[in-house]
Amino acid sequence: MRPIVAVRPIACAALAVAACTPMQWVKPEATPQQLSQDAAQCQQEAWREARFRAWLYRPIGPTIMQDAQGRRFFVWPASPFGDPFSDQLMEEARLASFCMRSKGYELVPAETIQPSAPNAPAGRP
Repeated sequence: MRPIVAVRPIACAALAVAACTPMQWVKPEATPQQLSQDAAQCQQEAWREARFRAWLYRPIGPTIMQDAQGRRFFVWPASPFGDPFSDQLMEEARLASFCMRSKGYELVPAETIQPSAPNAPAGRP
């Protein structure tokens, strides 16, 4: 049982380091200006769609409940009328990622990107 206890901190540290890796969208033939325009367009479209779904699926707000010790907490209703993706910000990020991938971009760690000249297409991972 001792070796398992020693593995947990190492696994947690490895997960924390991997979570801090900066990521960047890359498309071989895209210029940095095109990348910023596509990212802004995808972000706007994702925001608009997530806002629309929030108004459409959330007619019922959260309810305040109490646990056995009397502490209060929020509960969102789970029903066919609730938002299937639950959180507007998570849905917005998912939609923006889908939009960028549909335009041919790939999300890669920033250290694997090769630098390019100022007016040349973006680097290839």
